Amino acid sequence: MPANPKYLTQSPWQKVAKLSAGIIGGYTITALLHMFIAIQIPLHNEIIVTSTFSLFLIWCILLIIPYLFNNGWTVWIIYGVTIVILYLLYFFANKNNPFL
Repeated sequence: MPANPKYLTQSPWQKVAKLSAGIIGGYTITALLHMFIAIQIPLHNEIIVTSTFSLFLIWCILLIIPYLFNNGWTVWIIYGVTIVILYLLYFFANKNNPFL
């Protein structure tokens, strides 16, 4: 049974925004999250090992989330704010990290 056309995105720019937010933004958020967690835990080797599995799972979830929104640019704004917050957390935690 085909999808109802009124629920499908018609604009090609919205399709590109959702796809790029899912792929690029989702991966960036996931990588920064794992980098921040690795700095916070003294034994960061465990994070590197488990990140191979959890990074893929979180990235898949963040890849699906943009398709729940009507506007792809809204997702880019949300992901952009999240990226900036995670980067700032990583940056300031990296400066004060006694293990580095």
